[in-house]
Amino acid sequence: MAIVTTSKKACSVNPLKMSQPIGGSFAFMGLRGAMPLLHGSQGCTSFGLTLFVRHFKEAVPMQTTAMSEVATVLGGYENVEQAILNIHNRTKPEIIGINSTGVTETKGDDVEGFIRLIRQRHPQLEKLPLVYVSTPDFKDAFQDGWEKTVARMVEVLVDPVDAGAVRDPARINILPGCHLTPGDLDELRTILEDFGLKPSFLPDLAGSLDGHIPDEFTPTTIGGIGVDEIATMGQSAWTIAVGAQMKRAAEAMQARTGVPFRLFERLCGLIPNDEFMAFLSEISGRPVPAKYRRQRGQLADAMLDAHFHIGGRKLAIGAEPDLLFDFSSMLHEMGAEVEAVVTTTASPVLERVKTQEVLIGDLEDLEERAKARDCDLLITHSHGRQAASRLKIPFYRAGFPMFDRLGAGHQMSVGYRGTRDLIFDLANLVIADREANHQPTPDTWRTTDSGLQVVPPQLH
Repeated sequence: MAIVTTSKKACSVNPLKMSQPIGGSFAFMGLRGAMPLLHGSQGCTSFGLTLFVRHFKEAVPMQTTAMSEVATVLGGYENVEQAILNIHNRTKPEIIGINSTGVTETKGDDVEGFIRLIRQRHPQLEKLPLVYVSTPDFKDAFQDGWEKTVARMVEVLVDPVDAGAVRDPARINILPGCHLTPGDLDELRTILEDFGLKPSFLPDLAGSLDGHIPDEFTPTTIGGIGVDEIATMGQSAWTIAVGAQMKRAAEAMQARTGVPFRLFERLCGLIPNDEFMAFLSEISGRPVPAKYRRQRGQLADAMLDAHFHIGGRKLAIGAEPDLLFDFSSMLHEMGAEVEAVVTTTASPVLERVKTQEVLIGDLEDLEERAKARDCDLLITHSHGRQAASRLKIPFYRAGFPMFDRLGAGHQMSVGYRGTRDLIFDLANLVIADREANHQPTPDTWRTTDSGLQVVPPQLH
């Protein structure tokens, strides 16, 4: 069991975490025709917008209530009212998602009260969904903002259903964590449909941020799950939550509609996907399709091929808790030693990370621990590139933001196929590093009485 500690530094150096309101806005981007709105200063929104645009290389819709110093002191009602009216009149959104920021939380704006008053004064807004989530950026992190926002979507947008109501046995709700990419969601959708199931993703980033070019410009999100579909999620037979962060939303769904849920804390690795496939076979009444039996064999072979390169590696990883738990668990199963671990916020999964200590800190902490423990593989988002350069070790980019490489939205780690490709990417990264440093690569094997062994290159 890992010991979870918190950094006591007076300030963050090269921050690892992104803020709560950014995580909340990210969740709203998985809804069709949505306009995320940050209740705060213009800088709060412009910073987050820059991160999203650099990560996805796409136009991203975000708006702000543009709080000034005076408005912050006197109260932000007029700013919220004007922002909602302008968005409604100019962009015609299907839903406006509002996240608070640190400055308005410190003032204590009653945004729920603002919304009730705005609806009274402007009857044309009566049917426009307005979802507000409290996400102060002076506490918690990106994952927390996503978690709270998805849970709030369920509480506000899903129609209540009696526990004994008739349900569609083929319909399944999927509540994905923020650590899953649009590519991951596409893979999950394919898997579920191959079992004859009809999935509804909340949020559905694969519909809005998968990099497709729309037929015509729209100022709101260009895809994702619609408000009408969210309202009927209570008619589903099951809810599948992916990542410990989604337990809260799954419990809210069950309390509101009576739909039972199954939580999968990770979907990267052989055993987690065996459990996932078995569950889908059980609820669908169908055997596991032959294509996934073959993919399982491919993953097992990939693990065998790559463990010569990954096994024994000393891993340094910095990520949001669920992504950290996902990747570090899979690599531990591959024989890597999880030595330096830094995360952004508290989570129940952190104590089960296969290491001695998990620190809630920043990238400076990660670099110092990686150096002290002589780590030779670093995994974190793009802000860790300088640390990897100073440490002179292979660097794999994972998480948000990833702004110095293309295809961040299509990176995949779920399912047998996603795990297989991730293992190959990591092993090839290690091989390339060996070649760059003129080190021998263990690329030849022989069978002996004791099993499969590496033949040192000098014995070829």
